[in-house]
Amino acid sequence: MRRLFPRTADDEVPGPDDEGARQPSGEGTEDGGQWSIDALADAYAYPRPLPASSGGDGDDGGGVWLRANMVASLDGAAYHEGRSQPLSSEADMRVFGVLRGLADAVVVGAQTVRQEGYRPAREREVFARRRAAAGQGPAPAIAVVSAGLDLDFSLPLFTGPLVPTLLVTGAAAPQDRVAAARDAGAEVVFAGEGETVDPARLPAALARRGLRRLLTEGGPRLLGQLVAGDVLDELCFTLAPRITSGGASRIVDGPGLDVPVEFRLDGVLEEDGFLFTRYRRAAQPER
Repeated sequence: MRRLFPRTADDEVPGPDDEGARQPSGEGTEDGGQWSIDALADAYAYPRPLPASSGGDGDDGGGVWLRANMVASLDGAAYHEGRSQPLSSEADMRVFGVLRGLADAVVVGAQTVRQEGYRPAREREVFARRRAAAGQGPAPAIAVVSAGLDLDFSLPLFTGPLVPTLLVTGAAAPQDRVAAARDAGAEVVFAGEGETVDPARLPAALARRGLRRLLTEGGPRLLGQLVAGDVLDELCFTLAPRITSGGASRIVDGPGLDVPVEFRLDGVLEEDGFLFTRYRRAAQPER
């Protein structure tokens, strides 16, 4: 993996076999130039401290940071045959794992849970010291956003998580499904007065449970709702060197915005033709 932006003299040196090529130096990397998990974790670290105006505030006024991690093909498809996995790569899965390892909670839509066969996050020894130092639990919680709670509560996501799975819904969600979720061991979080989740209230609802470093893995409809709710702080976007054609949606599938939201480029990594970009909100809104 190599850093394309921002370029620094400290973490890149000329490659021995190609006078014009540059590759990561030995510091923070593994043999062969592959970035170590620690090096990637440093590159993708959450802001410290978390901005107080970001993502809405919890009751104690602490900040929240909501980032998204999405992949798309060269022609803009967010998935192929209903799943994102065909667009991924080994390097993409390393970044995927690092982003999870840094998060307090992974926010995901119910449809994505069904399509991708979501399982609970697992404890990874490589993140143990970093998470303990940050005051985090052994693994991120999975927070499933759902209005009708039409989910199979016999799945491992609910029956065997290391950290209890959260269900984020509206206060008017079907009470029989709320009861079924709780009976299955899930924790129900209300973010909105109606049946559906109010995306503008989602970050603060999780922050009140101490979950402030948030990661959403979509899908596109959920990301569209979060963008419309004006709560997305950062987008980690993988561009896959593949063309799929077809009618797959873009990574954000939601209502059009009156004014496009501005983001600024914060970093670009590359491996095997995959571009790993990181964009931050250009100006945080007052909330």
